[in-house]
Order: sequence, then structure tokens, then C-alpha cells
Amino acid sequence: MQLHRSTDLQAADAIASRLLLVLCLPLLLAPSAPPTHFLCCENIREDSCLRSLRPSTAVTVASKISCNLPSEDIGSYISRPGDIIVGGIIPVHFNIIYNKANFTSQPRELQCRTVADEYYMSLQALIFTVERINADPELLPNITLGFHIYDTCRTLQRAAQGTLLMLSGGKDITPNYQCHTVAPYAGVIGDSTSRRSILMAQILGLYRYPQVSYFATSPILSDRNQFPSFLRTIPSDEFQMKGLAQLVSYFGWSWLGILATDDEYGQFGLQIIKQEIAKAGACVAFAEYILTSKPDRNAPHLIQVIQMSTARVVVVISTSTDFAIVLEEMLKQNVTGYTWIGSEGWSTSDLLSNKRFQGILTGTVGFAIHQGQMPQFPQHLSSLSPLNDPYDTFMREYWEQTFSCRWPDSDTSAANGSLKACTGNEKLASLIAGIDYRIAHTLYVAVYAIAWGLHSMINCSPGYGPFHAGSCANISSFYPWQLLHYVRNVNFVTSDGARVFFDEKGNPPAIYDIVNWRLSAKGSLEKVTVGSYDSSSPDGKTLKLNVSNIIWITQTQVPVSYCSPACPSGFRKLIVPGKPPCCYECARCPQGQISNQTDALECHPCSWDTWPNLQQDRCLPRTVEFLTYTEPLGYSLAAITSFSTLTPITILGVFIYYRKTPIVRANNYSLSCLLLLSLFLCFLCSLGFIGYPQPEKCLLRQVAFGMVFALCISCVLAKTITVVIAFNATKPGSRLRKWTGVKVPYCVIVFCALIQLFLCVMWLILSPPFHEYDTDTKPGVLIVNCNEGSTTAFWCMLGYLGLLASISFIVAFLARRLPDSFNEAKLITFSMLAFLSVWVSFIPAYLSARGMYTVAMEVFAILSSSWAVVGCIFVPKCYIILFRPNMNSREHLLGKK
Repeated sequence: MQLHRSTDLQAADAIASRLLLVLCLPLLLAPSAPPTHFLCCENIREDSCLRSLRPSTAVTVASKISCNLPSEDIGSYISRPGDIIVGGIIPVHFNIIYNKANFTSQPRELQCRTVADEYYMSLQALIFTVERINADPELLPNITLGFHIYDTCRTLQRAAQGTLLMLSGGKDITPNYQCHTVAPYAGVIGDSTSRRSILMAQILGLYRYPQVSYFATSPILSDRNQFPSFLRTIPSDEFQMKGLAQLVSYFGWSWLGILATDDEYGQFGLQIIKQEIAKAGACVAFAEYILTSKPDRNAPHLIQVIQMSTARVVVVISTSTDFAIVLEEMLKQNVTGYTWIGSEGWSTSDLLSNKRFQGILTGTVGFAIHQGQMPQFPQHLSSLSPLNDPYDTFMREYWEQTFSCRWPDSDTSAANGSLKACTGNEKLASLIAGIDYRIAHTLYVAVYAIAWGLHSMINCSPGYGPFHAGSCANISSFYPWQLLHYVRNVNFVTSDGARVFFDEKGNPPAIYDIVNWRLSAKGSLEKVTVGSYDSSSPDGKTLKLNVSNIIWITQTQVPVSYCSPACPSGFRKLIVPGKPPCCYECARCPQGQISNQTDALECHPCSWDTWPNLQQDRCLPRTVEFLTYTEPLGYSLAAITSFSTLTPITILGVFIYYRKTPIVRANNYSLSCLLLLSLFLCFLCSLGFIGYPQPEKCLLRQVAFGMVFALCISCVLAKTITVVIAFNATKPGSRLRKWTGVKVPYCVIVFCALIQLFLCVMWLILSPPFHEYDTDTKPGVLIVNCNEGSTTAFWCMLGYLGLLASISFIVAFLARRLPDSFNEAKLITFSMLAFLSVWVSFIPAYLSARGMYTVAMEVFAILSSSWAVVGCIFVPKCYIILFRPNMNSREHLLGKK
């Protein structure tokens, strides 16, 4: 690693030496130049600048030729001696007067005017910190820090001049040569903006000279390849933009605008925050640049864009001076009602706290540099007086501005005779009470970082050092890259308990305060801290807010800003093609699905046993449906069934009681009793279809229905065949006499029942019925039913009953005209016709019914068909037996009167 650094330094030295040779070449080629003048660029060395020359030669060279750049006025500076010097390149003035150059005469230098309060506080923070370190016996013992501070006047020119002069030493700029005759420089503090810091870092990085900026936030400065010696005590904008996007997401703003300056600060900030906002699920309604090259900052166009947009929240990444011009235009056009989200560049600005901007900026929420503690710094500011340091020109100028006075020896005192004279006894205490020390604190930490780096260098133990063979650096003559090693690895705690260290990219821990702009009791805008953002928070909660303490432009209610209103629970977002993702439509969740949060992207189906409520925001247990005894339909059918089962039993009792009467004996008493018992079972089996369909019930109810009905119809068929045989057997010579016994009808019954039994057994073996939950038939209803298993077996069983009934009907129909007073053929014909009609009608009704109505339909068919047999065959006989006993005689049976 050291070899690579040494090679880089040699390459940089070679480039700079060639540059200096080019600068000196015109003088070397002049006719009057003696050969010894070549020593100017030949014998100068990095550590001794002109010291290696002979005294006489040096005087000759110095008097006749210069190897320095043309002398330039570098503006005001302030210095204090010490064993080690801390360099400072910071702005003090903010108003610059440029002189037009026509190059017919030597161009005039920049003229800096107006010392800014904020800048001057930073200057004093550097001085105060150095004094505090020198007064600390434990930090850098026996070593005094000095400082040399240059005013950049907010210009790149002064920043470059100050950097080169600090590297060269002496009073002139000599690139790549160090002419220090005093203590070595420990590092450079500055600058306050990214643009100037980038320029400085490119120069200082050539020599690995430690540079610690206190206010440069551009993410590009985190590139270690371009800026190897750059560090900073303010977080990179990358962290801030992530925090701003998180803040936007926290309040649910999905549609917002962005304004950013067109410099490094705004361009990088805009790029990062757009990415972070997109990750957070929000959309950018507009993104416009504040054009710093235009006097009006393009404000009229910006206001037009803001008013045309539906976004009510605007993120502003800018400095206070640039944003102030936009606010002036808003005042001019009377534009209010927007919520502003500020970056640290203006969120604590005193310039924008003007009473004129109250109607616009009230309710602003912004990220601010963390407010650290600087013990005794207010007392230091209060004790300032030009009488104590008469050579501090910055203080004298600041004094004149602050107290509107002029020093008697000032060049402008005569021209401003109306102003009172400065005495130096004026007090700053009342004027600095409301000054924000946030930027001053980051500078305070930057100086301490260099001091702790030097302290670590002093405490290095030979043999255990970080350099070659465990060596240590010499505190009185160290190389810049040696100090850079220590500064990059500092880890210390500030006076307010905050830990300071640098990551691999030279960034400190990202800690911000979140401030809210509100009206104070005095009627002015104040910034109140309402939260914090800490990227290294131990609990993982980077953003912490006290929302109840925030005063919005609408007072207490959080403003809303959206392209489309939030989709409530029960709806999902439907993206509209050609529009941003935040401009969507709300669509009701599909049937059977819910969304229990707002702005849901997808709906989720309920479990099999639950169903959405009407709002479709939660799943409720499905309504369980089966033909239960508690339902009106269920208990009605159960009551009818109970009554119906009594009917065949009652008729059976009548038949048993009147078994010796002709009408009972003539119609095969035993078959009639068996038929009545089978009808009793037919009525009774319908109860198996009512109630909860348990697995055992599902397995047996259809089989039981098929068997008892097969027995019933077999009995009817046997009775019909018996009637036919009995009539034909009375004819002379009939061969049917041998079939007139009880064997034929019982054989018919057994044979027909066995066929049905075979079908049912095969059904139970191959694909038996089973208990199931039907969730598809009715939305939101859980139908508990019995699946028939094999529908083919079911219809075969039912079809066989229809076949028996059809045969019985045909035989009875053919025998209806037999001359017998008690001939049952007519009654059987009507009964089978009704039976077949019921079951033919049952088929479409059964197929079209759903849920418990399917079961109810089958129960109704069972009851109806059973009543058809009872009503058509047995009711007429009971009527004769009970109410027409005169017809229940042998004479009437034989047709005799």
C-alpha cells in the first residue's frame, strides 16, 4: 500500500515539475538570462525551496527571475502560530463584486463585501476549538495548535488560491513545492460547499493531504478513487435523501413535487431522492431545477408548474439564498397552501425566517444538521471584541456591519460620516442569542478529528506503528499521508456524548434533526425539533418522530397529497396504462377475496371454511347449510314424514283386523301386508335425509332408499302378476293353476330385490358415497352434503326402480279390464302412473336444485311417490272396509246382487 502511495506521489511530483519547467521556460530562453538561472527550476527541492542554492546565486535568481506563479491577491486571512498549523479554507464574505476585465490593463482582484453571520460563526468555531484543544492537558499535551484561515468569499478562485498557497507555504504559490519555514500543516478544514470542496479535494488528493469538510454533502465526494484524502463531518446527501424519502413515506404522501438547484448539490440530490421515492412506492408529479445562472432562478416557470400540479407537498433541495428568490415570486403571485419538505441546505435558515414568508413556510418539515453541544462557545462569542484582537480584520468588518458603525481609522469612515463611531465596547450577547450553531458544530468536530489524529500519532509506540516495519511518524516532520492514516481511523466521543468516526468512504454517522417551522409566541417563524434520523440507530428505527408535536399548515391535520385517493379495505389498486403507478383506479376485490389494508396491490382469498363480509375487508366463518330439523323446511318435512309413517302402519292394522273379509283375502293378504311394511320403510327412510349428514348416514341413506323402494315396487309387481295369474287360472284347461300359489309372487319379490341389492353392493364397493363440504355451489355458504360417489351407480339404482315401476304399470294397464269386482289392476295402474310421474319430474328438479334444496327435493319425491302407492292402492280398500262394509262381501266380489 505504501509503495503504491509513493508511486502516486512521484507521478504527481513529476507532472508538477514539468508544469513548473514550462512556466520558467520563457525566462530561460531570454537573451539576458545567465546560465545560472537554470538553478531556479533545477535545484529547488520539495523541502527546501531555494535553500539549496548558494546565497549569492539565490539572490541573483530571486532578483532577476521567479519560479512562482504570478502574484495574486488572495484576500483576507487570519492566522495564529503554533507547533502544528491547522489550515482553514472557509467563506466569510458572501457578497462579491466582479470587475469587468478587458485585458488592456491588469485585471482587478475580486472585491468581497458583507460578512455573513453564519459564516463568521463558523470562523469563530474554528478559533474557539483550537483554543479549547490547546487548553486541554490530555489532548495533544505539550503541543500547541495554530491556524491559518483563508476566506474563499464563496468563489472557486479563492478556494483554489488558498489551497495552493497552503501547500506551497511562504507568500507565493509554487505548485508542487513546499517552502514552509514554520510549523507543518496538519490538514485543511473546508470548504462549506461541495463545488469548492471538490476542487480542493482534487488538489489535496494528489499529495494525500487530509481534508475535512464540515458542510460539503455531495455523494460524489465519497468516491475514494477520485478523492482519497477527503473526509467530512456532515453526512453525505445520499443519507439525507434516503431519510427524506422515508419521511415522505411515513406521512403517506404518494404524489409530490421536487425542486432542486442545478448544481452538484441539487442534481445529485434530485437523482437520489427520485430513486428512493420510487422504492418507497410514491411518485414524482414534477421535478424542476432552480436555475442558479438566472437572476430570477426561473421562478415564474416553477410557480406555474407547481400550480398546475395536483401535488400539495413539495421537496426542495436548495440553499436558502436560491430558494428565497422562488419564495419572493410566490409572494408576488400569492401562492400558498403547500407543505414544504426542506433539505438541510435551508431548513434552519435565518434568511427564510423573515416575517414575509410566514404564510408560505408555516408547517414546513425539514432535515437539519444535528444540533450538537459546544460548551462555552456562547461565552466565547459574547467575549469577542476588536480591542482584544485588533489585527483580526474580519472581526472589525463584522463589528461595523452588526452595530452599524465605522472605525475611526477605516477608509470608509469619511464617506459614511452619518454612521456612529465603533468603540469596541459593544456587546454581542443580545445579538447571538438566537443564532443556530449547527454548522459551527460540524466544524468544531472537524477540528477535533484532526486533533485526535495527531494525538494518535503522538501515542504511537515504535515497533508497533502502522507504517513499514512497525515504525511511527515524527510529530515534528510527518508526511501528510501518515496523518491521513490516523485521521481516517479516529474514534472519539464529543462533549455531548456523540461518537465520531469515519466509514470506508470518509462519511461520519448520519444523524439529522427533523425540524418543524411554526409561528412562535412573538409572531416570528421558529424551528422546533420534532424528531431525528439516525442511520446507525441501535434499535434499527432510523426515523423517529413526535407527530403530535408537529404544527402543519392546516394546524393539526396531516396534509394529504395524492394523485388518486387511497383505495379502502375491500378494494385493490388497478394500474392505469400510460399513467404513473400512483395514478390508479380502485377495483372491488373478486368474489371470495379480501383486502384488509388501504392501497392493497392484491386481494387475498379466504380459507375454505370462511367467506368475506360485505365490505370484503375480513373473512368470516361461512354459513353452514344442510337440511336441518331447525329449519322450517326441515321440520316441516320431518313432521310430514312422521305422520306418513303412521299411515301404512294404521292401514296394516286395519288389514290385520279385517283379514278374513273378502276384500282383504281377495287381494293377497300376505303381499298387502308386506307392501305396507315396505311403504312404512319408504316413509321412514326419508328421515335419513334430514339432519347433519354424518359419514355413516351418507354411506347408507341412498342404499336404504334404493332397497326399500325396490322391495315396495317388487311387491306391487308381484301383486299385479298375481292378479293376472289368478284370473287366467280360472279358465278351463289353464296351465297357470300350478302358479297360483304364494311361491310365484315371493320369487318375483326376491329376484327383483336381489338385483337392486347387487347394484347397491357394487356401488358401495367401487365408489361409495361420502361426506363432503361444498364451497363452490353457493358463494359464502358451506354446504354439508353427501357426495354420491358414483353418479352412474346412483342413476342406475334410480333407473332400476323406474324399470320395475314401468313393468308394473304396463302389466297393470293390460289387466285393468279383467272382470273382477276387487281387481287391483286399475289401482296399481294409477299408482304406478303417479309414481313414475313423481320420479320423472324429480330428475330435472334434482339437477337444478342447490344445497339443502337438493336433499329436500329427494325427500319430497320419496314422500310423494310413497303416498301415490298408498293413496291409489290402499285408501279405496280402507274406504270400503270402514265406510262401505256392504261392498265387502262375497256376493259383491262375485258380482252378484
